[in-house]
Amino acid sequence: MAEDYLSHRFPRADPTYRRPTPRLDARFCRRVARLHDRAPLLGAGTEDAYLALRQEDLRQYRAIRDAGVRVRPWRGAGQPYPDSPTLIDEVTRTGVLWLYLTRSGHGPGSTDGHPMRHPSGVVEDGEPLCHNDILRVVHDLFGHVALRAGFGPRGEFAATGGHLLLYPARAWPALFTEQIGQICWYFYGDHLATGPRRYPEQKVFLYPPAFLDEFRGLLQPAR
Repeated sequence: MAEDYLSHRFPRADPTYRRPTPRLDARFCRRVARLHDRAPLLGAGTEDAYLALRQEDLRQYRAIRDAGVRVRPWRGAGQPYPDSPTLIDEVTRTGVLWLYLTRSGHGPGSTDGHPMRHPSGVVEDGEPLCHNDILRVVHDLFGHVALRAGFGPRGEFAATGGHLLLYPARAWPALFTEQIGQICWYFYGDHLATGPRRYPEQKVFLYPPAFLDEFRGLLQPAR
């Protein structure tokens, strides 16, 4: 499915879709986390990147649904999947992806003004989905399931690093903030010195381009 999407959406790109093998650099992750702490709640110049991210997410979502994958909102207690092997096995076996809804958990500070909280126009099982819900679906399917990537920091780096191929470059800065920025804060943030892991405060800003360049440099050749 991912390779078919690549060949139609980006016909000049290599259609091979494989999992990269990231080199996990704790110092890089801590720098990413600390910049998140210092960043404003709403930074300037984010509109184009976030618009590109939302538009591409919707294209990918439609491709997933057109391919016959069912998306079901999860209304039960806790998370729908206890670990990545369960996610990968169940989605591969059943063709159903259970979505942990953004309204059930999105970190502190998230408001209706956040661009990823805006309505996407997609409704599943009577549940209106916001853009962050759409991102969760495409990230889980094209990142974790398609690339057999885990939920730990190395797996999240692999999932996002591989999934970048399905986006235009102008969406990459927003995707980096939403995925790598939050993953680094969750696993390497200074808050861990005094408390448990938790979702970071939801902020809308873009990292300096050097951070994205460094992240891509940590991705070893795909295998």
